[in-house]
Amino acid sequence: MLKIDNLSCQKGYNLLFSHLSFEVNFGDILRITGTNGSGKTSLLKILAGLDMQEQGNVSLGGHVVKSKAYQEEIFYLGHLSALSGELSAFENLEFLTGLNKSTNQVQLIKALSNIGLKGYEDECCTKLSAGQKRRVILAGLFVSNAKIWLLDEPFTALDPNGVTIIENRINKHCKQGGLCLFTTHQNSTLPNQKVLAL
Repeated sequence: MLKIDNLSCQKGYNLLFSHLSFEVNFGDILRITGTNGSGKTSLLKILAGLDMQEQGNVSLGGHVVKSKAYQEEIFYLGHLSALSGELSAFENLEFLTGLNKSTNQVQLIKALSNIGLKGYEDECCTKLSAGQKRRVILAGLFVSNAKIWLLDEPFTALDPNGVTIIENRINKHCKQGGLCLFTTHQNSTLPNQKVLAL
């Protein structure tokens, strides 16, 4: 269980949210909604251990955020594409998944194929469309061993087929005992998703 207790976040003089408490169990899909600037990205960054909260606690099975046991279970995907234009799709994915020691070349090529980039493995990322660049990042979902996925606007720049691929991958991950929290301004057809409005 991922437990959030009495969480507050402030950016400058703006209080984004306060006294936020909820629990998410393995197998759950939680969609986080809200207007621009409501704190969706800030919440995911706090849960990923990248930002600090003003107050409150985040824990996973008794392990606090930023502990080794907690961080080993987290896969975070931000809304900006952290790609090098000088590297190929394969090289970027290899770099982005470098912390996963069990990932090999065959797995990475299969991940790019699964995300719809077969034949683009050696293409320099400067030549890819915005949607294709997003797919390179999202290919990490096909090699991640983390149980908790924190996805900030995963459907950005994707065509309907790309959205379906990602929704199917999220659904499979959670059916296998994983957990996914994601933000989106687009409609999502993921079954049995819960909604948290900020």
